[in-house]
Amino acid sequence: MKYYVIAGEASGDLLGSYLMKSIKKIDNNADFRCWGGDLMEAQGGEIIKHYKDLAFMGFWEVAKNLRTILKNITICKVDILLYEPEVIILIDYPGFNLRIAQFAKEQNIRVVYYVSPQIWAWKKNRIHKMKRDVDTMIPILPFEKEFYEKNNYEAHYVGHPLLDVIHDAKEKEDWQTFKCNNGLDERPVIAVLPGSRRQELKKMLPVMVQMAEHFPEYQWVMSKVKWQPLSLYQSYIKNKQIALIEGDTYSLLHHAKAAIVTSGTATLETALWKVPQVVCYKANFISYFIARMLVGKHLKYISLVNLILDKPAVTELIQQDCNSKKLREEIDKILNNNAIIDAMKSDYEQLQRILGDSGASDRAAKLIVKDEIR
Repeated sequence: MKYYVIAGEASGDLLGSYLMKSIKKIDNNADFRCWGGDLMEAQGGEIIKHYKDLAFMGFWEVAKNLRTILKNITICKVDILLYEPEVIILIDYPGFNLRIAQFAKEQNIRVVYYVSPQIWAWKKNRIHKMKRDVDTMIPILPFEKEFYEKNNYEAHYVGHPLLDVIHDAKEKEDWQTFKCNNGLDERPVIAVLPGSRRQELKKMLPVMVQMAEHFPEYQWVMSKVKWQPLSLYQSYIKNKQIALIEGDTYSLLHHAKAAIVTSGTATLETALWKVPQVVCYKANFISYFIARMLVGKHLKYISLVNLILDKPAVTELIQQDCNSKKLREEIDKILNNNAIIDAMKSDYEQLQRILGDSGASDRAAKLIVKDEIR
């Protein structure tokens, strides 16, 4: 079969690559054309647009780049017509993908949505478009199935594919090897995961890099994404004692004593590696204001860890609360307060039980390839 896969950010590239790998196990003739990244390309996908050119975060940023986004939608529609896929697989990225879903439905192409957009948080009215245009909904968060069923829309929860990623992670090198490979010393490590989008980095790095000088007994190691220029990170790090590691986040988390993490998929990855963390989030004021107006008071948390557990298992420092003073206080807690550390790790165990076993990618692939639900 011919599959057209669309992911608009790094996490979608990761999860999409695992889905493609699983599809190939049961479809020897699988052919992929993708909007994604290096990981999807490594699975044999022909990349039409890289997600680094697609990731616009926040309402203001989307508005500024609207012409580019609309142009990309047109390019995508034309490319779909030329490729003639049997199925289109959409991975999150709703502003773009729901427009493509409508177009695909008009062309009588089967539409699968893998990794549900967070319409339960805002824009719940989008469910009507999804029921009209999406043939198969495959959410990866346990509470999403219930949300869709309450709205009379069948959803097929398969578990979270991050469990597959972590399950398949290679045996990480021992501490001495990791230390030598990255020019580190014997001090324990604090991981800094500032995000991948340029807008995120510009908001988060000024606050995060300050922490190194407050905790000199630890060595601070930041995860760098390879598609962002080194100069962007260096302009904020300057003389701060912070090491950069590119493309090896799991090794970093494997050896980290604690982490500060920009809200997103990385919060869940950090939890699944059992690393105590503080979650940070800061956006353009206009984007944040609009988001709060849309979300209202019904959404209590922003991190995936707290959303899944439905309790404040990890501290979230949002917008004006994401400042040097509060972040320093929270880091001190996850380093030195044993009661808080033990409670967080206990919550992580509960999170693991809720998410269940690995194998989500294989289960999703069977739904797509075998066409069991049509």
